[in-house]
Amino acid sequence: MFRSPLMPALLICQALVAQAPSAARPLSLQEAIRISLENNLQVEIAREARAVTKAGVDVHVGAFDWVLSGNLQTARQEFGAEESSVKVEGTAWSRSMTIGALKPFPWGGSLELSYAPEYYRKSSSLGSTALPYGSGSGGGLKATYTQSLLRGFGREATEANVIVARNASEAADFQYQKAIIDLVASTESLYWDVVYAQRNLETIHQALELAQKQLRENKIRVDVGTLAPIEVTSAEAAVAQQEQAIIAADAQLRNAKDALIRALYPGAGKPDDVETTDAPTLSHLTIDEAAAEQMALDRRVELKAAKLELASKGVLKRAAENKLKPQLDAYASYSGSSYQYDSLGGVNSDLAGLEYPGYAVGVTLSVPLGNHTAKGNLAVARANERSSELSLRDEELGIRLEVRQAFRNVDAAEKGVEAAKKTRVFREKDLDAEQKKFDNGMSTNFLVLSKQSDLDSAKSAEVQAQITYAKAVTQLEKAVGNLLEARGFQYPQ
Repeated sequence: MFRSPLMPALLICQALVAQAPSAARPLSLQEAIRISLENNLQVEIAREARAVTKAGVDVHVGAFDWVLSGNLQTARQEFGAEESSVKVEGTAWSRSMTIGALKPFPWGGSLELSYAPEYYRKSSSLGSTALPYGSGSGGGLKATYTQSLLRGFGREATEANVIVARNASEAADFQYQKAIIDLVASTESLYWDVVYAQRNLETIHQALELAQKQLRENKIRVDVGTLAPIEVTSAEAAVAQQEQAIIAADAQLRNAKDALIRALYPGAGKPDDVETTDAPTLSHLTIDEAAAEQMALDRRVELKAAKLELASKGVLKRAAENKLKPQLDAYASYSGSSYQYDSLGGVNSDLAGLEYPGYAVGVTLSVPLGNHTAKGNLAVARANERSSELSLRDEELGIRLEVRQAFRNVDAAEKGVEAAKKTRVFREKDLDAEQKKFDNGMSTNFLVLSKQSDLDSAKSAEVQAQITYAKAVTQLEKAVGNLLEARGFQYPQ
């Protein structure tokens, strides 16, 4: 049988590489998760998105900040008039200052303060006769408190945007946690892919050694005349088949490692190779399906975020209902004034001493006719709240289904590991028996090679079952919401 010279050359190169000192970095599952949490770009993106959402709270809280205002003015005005055919002319100078403050309150009230002193001086002439200078100062102090009684009354009416922003900020924390959970689950999956590829390659190497051993024994039997030469060809085909499988398995391993390294080291400083040090372990479930469902409903961050979304929609709906009410405001004000003085000192003394007080109370009423805008906004808000209710219900049903499926997958995978192990043991015994029969001339080379192939498949199936079980456990822990805690990690800040 013709064999390409390329195949032995590849195997020789592979053997030389295997003998060289390995530069692969040993990597446990815990360390892989830690590195991923430190370096992953998606986590950084989620962290920045959370910071943006938290900053949105300050944006809306700012609506209730104090607003200070001030104005300084100096003015000059020429004037003229005619009295009894005599022309009166003059110039007036004035200096004024206004200081004000406005404070809206979350319960629907507002306070406005103002202080406005003024000083003036006037010179004039009557015909050719100069008149005495006139000067004086005055000013006022005013404080007004206004309280909404219907529309705009209460914190939910005035702070709706603040409440929604705070809920969004808390929901952003949950979205950040979900990004962490998804990252850990993804990292574990990539890690187990490398473990499978490594073990699969080892299994195929064992199969190659077994096929080569059979080939050597067949050649000896052909040389001594106890076996037909054609049987050597069958053994050579089996060896070539395993060599081909090694090439494919080696490529699979390299691809799996590249995917894991890319996930762990998105920037510079990544190692050329990694070597996994952990293996999947079989452990029985310690929680029943009902308890797992309840744990998921209590812990899943998606459900918590959906509840916050529903709460926000309820706040916006009640704020929209408030907009349907008439605008009824009550106000009370105090005003202080001053006598006219030649200087500002007396003005300030009058204002500070409440020499000339004034008081006012009243109400204002505004009733929009039709109010179609408020009615339309209320209809939209009600629809949004109902949509959030349905989304929450759908999220809850989806989580229940996910937990049940993950629970059953773990149970099935656990049984699958045991079954695969039994199959592999029986295949080993079956091959051993067939080999002994062949050694005693009671079997054929074809049957021995067939049993070897069955054993190879059983070993590969056992490795696959172990990895399937490990991934199923990851999905169950993710489904019930305790993946990070089960790995001994806390959510990074």
